[in-house]
Amino acid sequence: MRLQDQDPTTPFPVQLKERTGPITLVNTFVVPEEHAERFERTWREDAGFMKAQPGFISTQLHRGTGGSRLWLNVAVWESTEALHAAFSRPEFQRARAAYPDGITASPHIYTKVAVEGICVA
Repeated sequence: MRLQDQDPTTPFPVQLKERTGPITLVNTFVVPEEHAERFERTWREDAGFMKAQPGFISTQLHRGTGGSRLWLNVAVWESTEALHAAFSRPEFQRARAAYPDGITASPHIYTKVAVEGICVA
């Protein structure tokens, strides 16, 4: 799997060094159609591993409609430190090799912005 930054001015490794939380990881994947089934199966295995890691809160996987090759993972973590620790685990690094060739991942970390006077449930 090839990694590509969503914002080249703020690479993912730089984001992982910032101490903040809670955070939302948004990871967009471009998956060739012939690899869609294997990608989903491998992602579910990774999600099972991540759910057991300290600081994990939740995750959801979404698939683009209308024949899109885009998939989107939205994961919430207590902190960048917790996410970085989970990503750094040798088990996760080995699991990345299980993804089929030809997939591009574009991870980016976000923090929630509170807007005064607006409440969205």
